[in-house]
Amino acid sequence: MKILVVDDEQDVKVLFEQRFRKEIRDGQMEFVFAFSGEEALIYLNRHEHEAVLILSDINMPGMSGLELLEQIKQKYHKPPPVVMMITAYGDKENYDTAMQLGADDFLTKPLEFNLLKEKLKTIS
Repeated sequence: MKILVVDDEQDVKVLFEQRFRKEIRDGQMEFVFAFSGEEALIYLNRHEHEAVLILSDINMPGMSGLELLEQIKQKYHKPPPVVMMITAYGDKENYDTAMQLGADDFLTKPLEFNLLKEKLKTIS
Protein backbone atom coordinates (compact mmCIF):
# COMPACT_ATOMS: atom_id res chain seq x y z
CA MET A 1 0.00 0.00 0.00
CA LYS A 2 1.37 3.38 -0.99
CA ILE A 3 0.74 6.15 1.54
CA LEU A 4 1.21 9.85 0.86
CA VAL A 5 2.04 11.78 4.04
CA VAL A 6 1.51 15.54 3.77
CA ASP A 7 3.00 17.65 6.56
CA ASP A 8 5.09 20.81 6.60
CA GLU A 9 7.26 19.41 9.40
CA GLN A 10 10.27 17.77 7.75
CA ASP A 11 11.00 15.44 10.70
CA VAL A 12 7.74 13.57 10.07
CA LYS A 13 9.54 11.57 7.36
CA VAL A 14 12.08 10.13 9.79
CA LEU A 15 9.36 9.46 12.35
CA PHE A 16 7.21 7.45 9.91
CA GLU A 17 10.23 5.58 8.55
CA GLN A 18 11.19 4.57 12.09
CA ARG A 19 7.68 3.62 13.24
CA PHE A 20 6.90 1.61 10.08
CA ARG A 21 10.38 0.13 9.56
CA LYS A 22 9.14 -3.48 9.56
CA GLU A 23 6.18 -2.81 7.24
CA ILE A 24 8.42 -0.90 4.81
CA ARG A 25 11.09 -3.62 4.87
CA ASP A 26 8.46 -6.34 4.28
CA GLY A 27 7.00 -4.40 1.34
CA GLN A 28 3.60 -4.02 3.02
CA MET A 29 3.73 -0.24 2.93
CA GLU A 30 5.52 2.41 0.92
CA PHE A 31 5.58 6.01 2.08
CA VAL A 32 5.88 9.12 -0.08
CA PHE A 33 6.20 12.53 1.58
CA ALA A 34 5.01 15.97 0.51
CA PHE A 35 5.82 18.97 2.66
CA SER A 36 2.97 21.21 1.47
CA GLY A 37 -0.51 20.90 0.04
CA GLU A 38 0.76 22.22 -3.27
CA GLU A 39 3.52 19.58 -3.39
CA ALA A 40 0.95 16.88 -2.62
CA LEU A 41 -1.23 17.95 -5.57
CA ILE A 42 1.78 17.90 -7.89
CA TYR A 43 2.55 14.36 -6.75
CA LEU A 44 -1.08 13.25 -7.18
CA ASN A 45 -1.25 14.76 -10.67
CA ARG A 46 1.81 12.76 -11.70
CA HIS A 47 0.89 9.54 -9.87
CA GLU A 48 -2.90 9.67 -9.77
CA HIS A 49 -3.77 6.10 -8.79
CA GLU A 50 -0.70 5.19 -6.78
CA ALA A 51 -1.60 6.60 -3.37
CA VAL A 52 -4.20 4.44 -1.68
CA LEU A 53 -4.15 6.52 1.48
CA ILE A 54 -3.33 10.14 2.18
CA LEU A 55 -2.44 11.33 5.69
CA SER A 56 -2.55 15.12 5.76
CA ASP A 57 -1.81 17.67 8.42
CA ILE A 58 -4.47 20.38 8.63
CA ASN A 59 -2.39 23.38 9.65
CA MET A 60 0.24 24.10 7.01
CA PRO A 61 1.49 27.32 5.45
CA GLY A 62 0.06 28.03 2.02
CA MET A 63 -2.63 25.50 1.17
CA SER A 64 -4.14 24.05 4.34
CA GLY A 65 -4.88 20.38 4.71
CA LEU A 66 -8.60 21.17 4.53
CA GLU A 67 -8.13 22.93 1.18
CA LEU A 68 -6.09 19.96 -0.03
CA LEU A 69 -8.80 17.56 1.14
CA GLU A 70 -11.44 19.51 -0.76
CA GLN A 71 -9.42 19.39 -3.98
CA ILE A 72 -8.66 15.67 -3.59
CA LYS A 73 -12.31 14.77 -3.05
CA GLN A 74 -13.40 16.88 -6.05
CA LYS A 75 -10.79 15.58 -8.47
CA TYR A 76 -9.91 11.97 -7.59
CA HIS A 77 -12.92 9.67 -7.81
CA LYS A 78 -11.88 6.30 -9.26
CA PRO A 79 -10.68 4.84 -7.07
CA PRO A 80 -10.96 7.52 -4.40
CA PRO A 81 -8.03 7.59 -2.00
CA VAL A 82 -8.74 7.27 1.71
CA VAL A 83 -7.89 10.60 3.37
CA MET A 84 -7.10 10.85 7.07
CA MET A 85 -6.62 14.31 8.51
CA ILE A 86 -4.06 14.94 11.25
CA THR A 87 -3.97 17.94 13.54
CA ALA A 88 -2.44 19.10 16.79
CA TYR A 89 -5.76 20.76 17.53
CA GLY A 90 -8.56 18.27 18.12
CA ASP A 91 -11.19 20.97 18.05
CA LYS A 92 -14.75 20.35 16.93
CA GLU A 93 -14.63 22.99 14.18
CA ASN A 94 -11.71 21.35 12.34
CA TYR A 95 -13.26 17.93 12.85
CA ASP A 96 -16.66 19.02 11.51
CA THR A 97 -15.13 20.80 8.52
CA ALA A 98 -12.93 17.80 7.66
CA MET A 99 -15.88 15.42 7.83
CA GLN A 100 -18.08 17.72 5.72
CA LEU A 101 -15.34 17.84 3.08
CA GLY A 102 -15.20 14.04 2.96
CA ALA A 103 -12.37 13.04 5.30
CA ASP A 104 -12.39 9.34 6.07
CA ASP A 105 -10.84 9.75 9.52
CA PHE A 106 -9.43 12.37 11.87
CA LEU A 107 -6.35 11.87 14.06
CA THR A 108 -4.71 14.15 16.60
CA LYS A 109 -1.03 14.77 17.26
CA PRO A 110 1.00 13.36 18.75
CA LEU A 111 0.03 10.39 16.62
CA GLU A 112 -0.64 7.10 18.35
CA PHE A 113 1.19 4.89 15.86
CA ASN A 114 -0.28 1.65 17.20
CA LEU A 115 -3.77 3.02 16.59
CA LEU A 116 -2.75 4.24 13.13
CA LYS A 117 -1.34 0.80 12.27
CA GLU A 118 -4.63 -0.82 13.30
CA LYS A 119 -6.59 1.60 11.12
CA LEU A 120 -4.25 0.94 8.18
CA LYS A 121 -4.85 -2.81 8.46
CA THR A 122 -8.55 -2.27 7.76
CA ILE A 123 -7.71 -0.39 4.55
CA SER A 124 -5.15 -2.71 2.99
